[in-house]
Amino acid sequence: MSDEKSMIRREALKKMGVVAAGIGLGIGGVNAADVLELSEKEEKHRKMKVLAINGSSRKDGNTADMLNLVLGELEKEGYETEHIQLAGNTINPCKACFACAGKKNCVFGDDIFQELYRKMTEADAIILGSSTYSADVSSTLKAVIERASVVSDTNPGMFRHKVGGAVAVARRAGAMNTIDTINHFFLNKEMFVAGSTYWNIAYGRLPGEAMKDEEGVANMKNLGQNIAWILNLSLIHISE
Repeated sequence: MSDEKSMIRREALKKMGVVAAGIGLGIGGVNAADVLELSEKEEKHRKMKVLAINGSSRKDGNTADMLNLVLGELEKEGYETEHIQLAGNTINPCKACFACAGKKNCVFGDDIFQELYRKMTEADAIILGSSTYSADVSSTLKAVIERASVVSDTNPGMFRHKVGGAVAVARRAGAMNTIDTINHFFLNKEMFVAGSTYWNIAYGRLPGEAMKDEEGVANMKNLGQNIAWILNLSLIHISE
């Protein structure tokens, strides 16, 4: 997509977001042009971040390829992205001590979870991806989800109104359960869940094989475009 076409598309999405928000909130006289006339300071303030977390035990494999496709679409729209791969890291399970209450993060710093959780709370959109293990997410990503759930439960609202996207890769079966596990986390944390033209699933076993799944590749790109669309809708709600 050329820079000129990308800019036109971004401006069109912004206008749709303003109009939709104005109608939904019953605000009269909402003018998209007023929102687009932002100062340079406001432009910098509204810079949004998208975080992708790859739960696969294999670094730079099929799951990484699919997440990169999603992020690529968001980067075209000017969003700041980060891709964290959990491969090679151990995330300890939640101890259910509830010492995180009021602290807005886990109290245990013997793994990478504290830094990971901080990045999750700072992001405007979170994309969780995993290859399929025993018809579910990887044990590493499951530990992230469980600990993040407890911290956010004892500190309500930390993920409220963020955008979530789920990505799964499978050799053959079980990927729907992987998607469900991720989406359940998003929904229970008051997040907006983005979808695609079909399930956000790609098929492949060896590295690079999922890129041959044409429908899966198309779904990932569309997922990125849909996340960008939702983020643009949220611009009307950003305050100083």
